[in-house]
Amino acid sequence: MILTVTINPAIDRTTTLPKLIRDKKLRCTEPLVEAGGGGINVSKAIKLLGGESLAVFPEGGTNGKLLQQLLAAAHIRYDAVHTAAETRENFTVTELATNAQYRFVTPGGPMSEDEIEKCLHAISNVYPVPQLIVASGSLPPGVPDNFYARIARIAKARNIKFIADTSGRPLQLALQEGVYLLKPNLTELCSLAGREYLQIDEIERVARDVIAKSNCEVLVVSMGPEGAWLITKDSSEHIAAPEIVPLSTVGAGDSMVAGIAYMLVQGAPLSDCVQFGVACGSAATMNAGTQLFKKEDVFKLYGSLKVV
Repeated sequence: MILTVTINPAIDRTTTLPKLIRDKKLRCTEPLVEAGGGGINVSKAIKLLGGESLAVFPEGGTNGKLLQQLLAAAHIRYDAVHTAAETRENFTVTELATNAQYRFVTPGGPMSEDEIEKCLHAISNVYPVPQLIVASGSLPPGVPDNFYARIARIAKARNIKFIADTSGRPLQLALQEGVYLLKPNLTELCSLAGREYLQIDEIERVARDVIAKSNCEVLVVSMGPEGAWLITKDSSEHIAAPEIVPLSTVGAGDSMVAGIAYMLVQGAPLSDCVQFGVACGSAATMNAGTQLFKKEDVFKLYGSLKVV
């Protein structure tokens, strides 16, 4: 079983309009309302693939109730920790004239120390013990930078593989504690390595240096249309992305993580896990708006990668 953690969940509303015009009243289409946030998106993607997960997250106010209703309607198991602050709401607008997307992301409400401890308690007491923990997304106000490091400590104590998908100081502290797999993009890899810029031919060496200097077993460096690098201390492999016509990058990263996690709990070889993750991420870009992917697209793309 896969446990996902979203400490900063959201209600995601998506709409379209013909054209953005300043200072005008703009008529939008009926918004699509979805449960969002990094780990919740991973749980949604795992469900689409036919897998099962348990989503742990804080919730508050009207949006918190709506978040739970949306997950229940999608038949996704969850354990929600009530908070005083309202669950945040994000808004995405697509301008049809240009197909440009405008994403408005709010920071989330503050969390008290007691609420944070309740979330960590829920994570540490999940039974049966999950095979994998995926913690993903930003931290809301009030949550200290060591939050993901504390999850890493829980995972280590319970002998659970831990995937952390975040950035900045929270990621660095999690690395010090120990994680199984990270999925940085090139910008995030630069940050981990203390570099401003990386050439493509430097990725393998720099990623291996990061592994050597941290408590991390696997780095999967996502590179969008260039695919991904799978790097461990002993091996490296470049996995090319399939040729597709991308419509939106929303949800691609979470879909990639979900694909990797889904295959890991099946016991698949690491290379196959990352190929499947690339297929999931690529399939997500084939859909406009915030829809993650179609299962049939994933397996078709995965099949094409296996042939190469």
